[in-house]
Amino acid sequence: MTESRPKGHNPLTRLIARARGHVRHESGYHEHEAEGRVLAPSRRTIVPSATVTGNALIAVVAIMTFLAGITIGSVAAVRTVAADWSADIARETTIQIKPGDGLDVRSALDRAVLVARTVPGVEEARVMDERETAALLEPWLGSGVDVANLPVPRLVVVKLAPTSRASTLEALRTALASQVPSANLDDHRQWSERLSSTARAVVAIGLAVLGLVAAATVLSVVFATRAAVDAGRSIVEVLHFVGARDSFIAAEFQHHFLAVGLKGGLIGGGAAMALFFLGATLPGWLGWGGSGDTLVGAVALDARGYGGIAGVAVLVALVTAITSRMTVYRTLRSIS
Repeated sequence: MTESRPKGHNPLTRLIARARGHVRHESGYHEHEAEGRVLAPSRRTIVPSATVTGNALIAVVAIMTFLAGITIGSVAAVRTVAADWSADIARETTIQIKPGDGLDVRSALDRAVLVARTVPGVEEARVMDERETAALLEPWLGSGVDVANLPVPRLVVVKLAPTSRASTLEALRTALASQVPSANLDDHRQWSERLSSTARAVVAIGLAVLGLVAAATVLSVVFATRAAVDAGRSIVEVLHFVGARDSFIAAEFQHHFLAVGLKGGLIGGGAAMALFFLGATLPGWLGWGGSGDTLVGAVALDARGYGGIAGVAVLVALVTAITSRMTVYRTLRSIS
């Protein structure tokens, strides 16, 4: 004896029932009894939930999200460091006194300090002592250098107040020119401009990398969607035959690839966040001290950096879903 299967047990039967219900709903007709009992079983989709293609696409999306997250995090870290450096450079300047014939360097240094302290907007001015000067020259002249016996320039470090403006440096330069002719004011403008140019270049490179990652993700989703449509072509044709609209079929694929994008984005974005977190905290845990810093400083992210990585993960999932929907629409037109 053979047992009769209950209505709606076959996955294709469920899809046909849902497609018919979708058509009735769009036409204004609602059937709450017989079709409601058919829709009660667990949701099944046209796209298989676990396939080699699906697993591979999750891996691809995770890798792309990881690369995008690393790019976003690196750009955010560099911009933060560049902003800190620019703020430090803008708040500090130096006055240089070069030794010359008949010049009393010590007296010139003292006069430069007095002049700087009288300028509005200057918070502090001090002479860099011989030990600090020798430390600056140590990479070139070695340790134990006697600065007093060398004709090297001496420096006055000037710290500007937070309320200082560009006119403060101009006033300081004018006062030095009239009262300490041997002094030369260095406002570090050249270094500030180079730092700003470097930060802009890093941002531009980051945007270019994000564009390449986005293009690779879109192409991967397009190929995966076409393969999924071809694999379920017979089911798609049956749904067309029973009157299912393209929007219903496209929604089935979109839901599937949205889940794929969310899984891949969660894996890739989480890995990128974990990498930056370990890079910022691991040196301290291992007792490396400052050796964990890079050329541009400690690579650490703030809340905005981590938020940017999370936003990229969500964006990749949305791009995956939208790309799959558009690809299904184009493929269905060729089937029709």
